[in-house]
Amino acid sequence: MNRARAAPQYPRILPVGEAAFTVEFGAAVDATLNRRVHALDSALAAAPPPGLQEAVPTYRALLVRFDPTRVAAEAFRESLSRAARALPEPDALPAGRLVELPVIYGGAAGPDLDAVAAHCGLSPDEVIARHAAQVYTVAMLGFAPGFAYLLGLPPELATPRLATPRLRIAPGSVGIAAAQTGIYALPTPGGWRIIGRTTRALFDPARVAPFALQAGDRVRFVPTQDTGGRTQDAIPRPASDLPDAMCPSALDVLDPGLLTTVQDGGRRGWARYGVPPSGPVDAAAFRAANALVGNPPDAAGLEITLTGPTLRARQACLIAVCGAEFELWAGDVPVPPWHAVYLRAGDCLRFGERQRGARAYLAVAGGLALPAFLGSQATYLPGEFGGVGGRAVRAGDVLPLGPPPGDPVAGAGRRWPDAQRPAYAPHPTARVILGPQADAFTAAGLATFLSAEYVITPHSDRMGMRLQGPPVPRAGAADIVSDGVVMGSIQIPPDGQPIIMLADHQTTGGYPKIATVVQDDLPLLAQALPGARVRFAQLP
Repeated sequence: MNRARAAPQYPRILPVGEAAFTVEFGAAVDATLNRRVHALDSALAAAPPPGLQEAVPTYRALLVRFDPTRVAAEAFRESLSRAARALPEPDALPAGRLVELPVIYGGAAGPDLDAVAAHCGLSPDEVIARHAAQVYTVAMLGFAPGFAYLLGLPPELATPRLATPRLRIAPGSVGIAAAQTGIYALPTPGGWRIIGRTTRALFDPARVAPFALQAGDRVRFVPTQDTGGRTQDAIPRPASDLPDAMCPSALDVLDPGLLTTVQDGGRRGWARYGVPPSGPVDAAAFRAANALVGNPPDAAGLEITLTGPTLRARQACLIAVCGAEFELWAGDVPVPPWHAVYLRAGDCLRFGERQRGARAYLAVAGGLALPAFLGSQATYLPGEFGGVGGRAVRAGDVLPLGPPPGDPVAGAGRRWPDAQRPAYAPHPTARVILGPQADAFTAAGLATFLSAEYVITPHSDRMGMRLQGPPVPRAGAADIVSDGVVMGSIQIPPDGQPIIMLADHQTTGGYPKIATVVQDDLPLLAQALPGARVRFAQLP
């Protein structure tokens, strides 16, 4: 006889890997729950518990990241529990700014308006009138930089997501997903029903304050047919993104390889605005390369994917390449990976055939010295910011270098110990911590996930690793109310196929997360190629 599952008791604190918890106050899109989330967020900001790194408020839960090297997970969990229990019943939040957004409804700007109207049993004009009659509250920013999730959608307009997400949704698009309405700030994939589009840029990296909306703001949509000649199809570019071509200490890009991007230790503290950390997918190899040349662990270098670049040093420098192994030459001399190598002025560093792995990391003594955005040089390709103009490097680019920490000749020859390298394997097994939504899956689903073999598909990228294998059966609905995501989160969309979130992951998501990969095993996945087989093992 099947026993009904007990209803959750809120607030509940659930693990998100070994370095984060989510504090859930409920399971609905609800203004009262959202006020509790923001009340806990404010309480933690006012009295941060030891080890707190970042808090990300969502509709009904607060994702809290901590430093496990500074505080034990159980001690941090208890700090969160005390803070959540001490919260008074929150009053209405102070009214935020009122922001009016002109919206073109329907047509090319709102391709799903007619489908939403048909689902709701209304005419398109009635949908527009009811959608625009509300004053909404920004409950959270998430998914992608500046994406605004709003409270206040009339219940009669609730419409399910698209069965198959679009590959690209234009910035400014206004959408509906179940009981949620929101606004896309970037051109990203997405499954929301698009009913219109605002002409106002919600995210602009050229502005001092790049985000037009923040949690607590009120939003009113104003129907219009007048674009004023302003349709936003791309992200504005700050003029300072490109480095000085005359820089005397730099690397010249002669051949960029397939996909080479500037990365540093990552962009921390901005997830509450929908900005992912970016940075290296294989953080262990990245830090090893920096250590070999005497850099701080987060110094900016290059992430090199599948095929490597050819670079020329303008001045003598010390370099190291770790991670995926390539044939390497400094001039005509072969050089080993996982070693510090001296380049003379004018020497070319050439990457030849890749022998194993997927991603290599090049560090140069002094680090790359490019303009920072939100405190980091890390390239975020979907947002078109960081690194060199927010894009992969190209032939002809100049990559300026910072001052080296020491004599490059003296550092040459250092070798990274074999015992300290990640245990790369062609077909890795990744350890996981179940949750935070493990209870959204049947016992058979959990058993399938932990016993089956999954194949990495070619549709994987820095945002997520898509897997193909036995579907993971759910115990309930395919969607959840959007909540926080970390690198290593494993989402299960309606088709039952796992997706592992990587460095450019969305900051929130609406699919249940069955488990989180432990941080030490993320490098194993970073070096696995499409077609590789992956298994999961529950961490004891």
